[in-house]
Amino acid sequence: MNAYYFSILQGSLLTVAVSLCSLVVAVILGLLGAAARLSGRPVAVALGTAYTSIIRGIPDLVVMLLVFYGGTMGLNHLMELMGSKRAVDINPFVAGVLTLGFIYGAYMTETFRGAILAIPKGQSEAAWAFGMGRTQTFLRIIAPQMVRYALPGFTNNWLVLIKSTALVSLIGLKEMTYLSKQASAATRSPFEFFLFSAALFLVFTSVSLYVLRKVNARYSLGTRRGQL
Repeated sequence: MNAYYFSILQGSLLTVAVSLCSLVVAVILGLLGAAARLSGRPVAVALGTAYTSIIRGIPDLVVMLLVFYGGTMGLNHLMELMGSKRAVDINPFVAGVLTLGFIYGAYMTETFRGAILAIPKGQSEAAWAFGMGRTQTFLRIIAPQMVRYALPGFTNNWLVLIKSTALVSLIGLKEMTYLSKQASAATRSPFEFFLFSAALFLVFTSVSLYVLRKVNARYSLGTRRGQL
């Protein structure tokens, strides 16, 4: 029994790795999506709106399976068209990271867009009047305030993303949910192992809340702040 618990603990490291890598992808896509929606360019606005509307309207599990199985089939078909007989398999870790990042990038887009809209436009106009460029204005004026406004939504998205990593067990990635299912099948004691996984998820989310509250306190110095 102890060997199963130890393997689940090892799998939890993979869960953390998937979560953090997916977060990086989600933040990058979220910033790009927010920039597109706020750009004022019709094509960019339409693409950004379509991205957030479609992804937020499809269940995460369906998107995961579409990317993993559909992506594998698409790549193999493309290889056949190029005359190659070599089969292509998408790595479950890569598929999980890209899929979760793609999904939560849509939620981050709305989080960042709302945070930027909460900043008075006059601040940007004042920065431009002082000779700052758009990039300099964003880095010095917009970004620090955007972090403060975005943190509550960012926190919620991050907590949900951590829990959603359980979905990657369905595509064969041996993270802690996958290993819990294996241990349950081998010992016929599902309650113990799934409860252990639930406790680990609770630890991860509790640590995340503690850290993000500290970050929120740092960015809310001098302002009236609420609880995350």
